[in-house]
Amino acid sequence: MSEHVLPAEEPIRFIAPIIQDNPTGWGPCEMPEQFRDMPYQPFSKGDRLGKISDWTVVQDKKYQNKYASQFGAGSSYAYFHDEDESTFHLVDTTRVQKPPYQRGRARGQRGRGARGARTPGGMTTLNKQRDRKLGKRWGQRGAPMKIRDASVTVRPAWVTIEDMDFPRLAKLSLPGIKEGEDIVCCGTLEYYDKAYDRVNVKHEKALQRIDRIFHTVTTTDDPVIRRLSKTTGTVYATDAILATIMCCTRSNYSWDIVIEKIGDKLFLDKRDNTEFDLLTVNETSVEPPADDGNSINSPRNLALEATFINHNFSQQVLKSGANEAKYKFPEANPFVSEEEEGEVASVGYRYRKWNLNNGVVLVARCEHDAVMQGPQNETQFLTIKALNEWDSKLANGVEWRQKLDTQRGAVLANELRNNSCKLAKWTVQALLAGSDQLKFGYVSRSQVRDNSRHVILGTQQFKPHEFAAQINLSMDNAWGILRCIIDICMKQKDGKYLIMKDPNKPLIRLYDIPDNTFESDASEESGDEQADTPFAPLYSYGNPKRI
Repeated sequence: MSEHVLPAEEPIRFIAPIIQDNPTGWGPCEMPEQFRDMPYQPFSKGDRLGKISDWTVVQDKKYQNKYASQFGAGSSYAYFHDEDESTFHLVDTTRVQKPPYQRGRARGQRGRGARGARTPGGMTTLNKQRDRKLGKRWGQRGAPMKIRDASVTVRPAWVTIEDMDFPRLAKLSLPGIKEGEDIVCCGTLEYYDKAYDRVNVKHEKALQRIDRIFHTVTTTDDPVIRRLSKTTGTVYATDAILATIMCCTRSNYSWDIVIEKIGDKLFLDKRDNTEFDLLTVNETSVEPPADDGNSINSPRNLALEATFINHNFSQQVLKSGANEAKYKFPEANPFVSEEEEGEVASVGYRYRKWNLNNGVVLVARCEHDAVMQGPQNETQFLTIKALNEWDSKLANGVEWRQKLDTQRGAVLANELRNNSCKLAKWTVQALLAGSDQLKFGYVSRSQVRDNSRHVILGTQQFKPHEFAAQINLSMDNAWGILRCIIDICMKQKDGKYLIMKDPNKPLIRLYDIPDNTFESDASEESGDEQADTPFAPLYSYGNPKRI
């Protein structure tokens, strides 16, 4: 018998993968060939699906950003029309005039088929008035966006150093920053009147005009910061300036901050004769106020009104009698001079410092508005702010007089949507100052068309840390944004710089500007156009400011 020999099995071959050696880091050194020229669109697992079949996005302005991605729109799957349209012609839609003997015939037919009548082709004709209404609505959607003006005119001599877009800034984080340490405490605070906690829509209180002086002094004009800069810190600012930078990714309107680098120190200042201290109104709304200078509902007039309301409300809710107790810090108010006439507003200043690591020590002036007795008879420091209703129909909001007592959460949610940046800045200021409570007042116009008389409809208070979590405000991200800007400025040569929020794009831009910029600017910008407003005494720009 012949033996049957089995064929030998071939050994399994191991094909080694291509490995790119990267001695200076990790990951590939160059783009792999199979991924070259492949479109990439980042997405989040939290992004909503269904946009292609959801008609509410088109019809209702409230849901315009329902399917917006947290990574931005992207252009990987955008449609680009490249066809030649030179042969395109418009159809002549001129109505042909019928002769008199034909005009009466169609009248009966039109009457029968006007409202959902069946045509021979099986289609249903729509009501012409509804067609016209839909067409108007679609036409409004296609209208170009209003171009906003920059807060300062960019001059030819200015050199752009860096653009920082909001998606990139929103990803920054600097965790582990501890609570600020007090260096100096100044000023005198009055006690909050708890009777205002019982104010509601049925028992409203008129907002009063209170003649008190408010000091809004910038960083380099502050005598205490000048004194501290000789011994403590490397970066100096005020709480308002820090809050503007930390919450920049929520802002839509343009603003600017001047930065001066002297050796290893940075001074962050606001410019003189600007609207930096004015409070924005409905800045983050889907439909911000229209920029009509003559209207009481223009952005500028609404900002004046909101600031006027805040100053008055913060002083009205205090026990301000001559015999009432006051809380005094160790040092007196540093901005009150002997020859100054008039009563100074209740305010307490805390000069605090934070260690931002790598030798960066921040020193800032923070503010409290009042104090009150806590449940255990302890002293609690307050930050008091006012939300104001101007015209709920124009603002696409809810009517406070109907909803505030029964659905306060809906009112606050609407304010969070329309004034996200302003509320975030207030919260950051309260956290920086170490306030125990953040108290909001709800103030509305007595009459919709009268912006000079207002009523208090209610109050509400939060712990700043809890409110920050509620509005999705991350202090780690806020510190990360600030540290990023500080690091970029520290790398520059000594001189003057300016950070400006682009008025029409979600980014901030750093400019290198000449040292004498803004020093010779005339201070007449705020003259004539402010004299016509009911709040002119509040903003005769300068220091101090009186209401």
